[in-house]
Amino acid sequence: MITKLRSRRWILAATLVLLLLTLAACKRGGSSDLPDIGLTLEIDPSPPAVGLAMLTLTLTDANGQPISDAKLDIEGNMSHAGMTPVFSQATPFEAGKYRAPLELTMGGDWFVLVKTTLPNGRTFERQIDLPGVASN
Repeated sequence: MITKLRSRRWILAATLVLLLLTLAACKRGGSSDLPDIGLTLEIDPSPPAVGLAMLTLTLTDANGQPISDAKLDIEGNMSHAGMTPVFSQATPFEAGKYRAPLELTMGGDWFVLVKTTLPNGRTFERQIDLPGVASN
């Protein structure tokens, strides 16, 4: 009986370790990030509130120079499960600067996932938190 219990505990512990390793490998922004690329986000209105928000994203290289002609796909999510994400695509308006409208549908903590394809074909994802979106 004790041997059976120990065997079950060992199997449970091994399963838990494998699950944690799998989750760590799937973490957003992990290996798909490019640390030599700068990405900043400004939001209007600031602080953000429920309704239409305008995101201004600035993309720079390792030397701080603007990166133009990139493709930025935006996904807005709340930090809790159960909400339908909102999507947008950024359009360039000056060197290294892009704008995207985003409909914040509910008050609370949000995050924006920016999926970027650079002109040279390199891709990365970066998550930017938007805590405390105010309800109207």
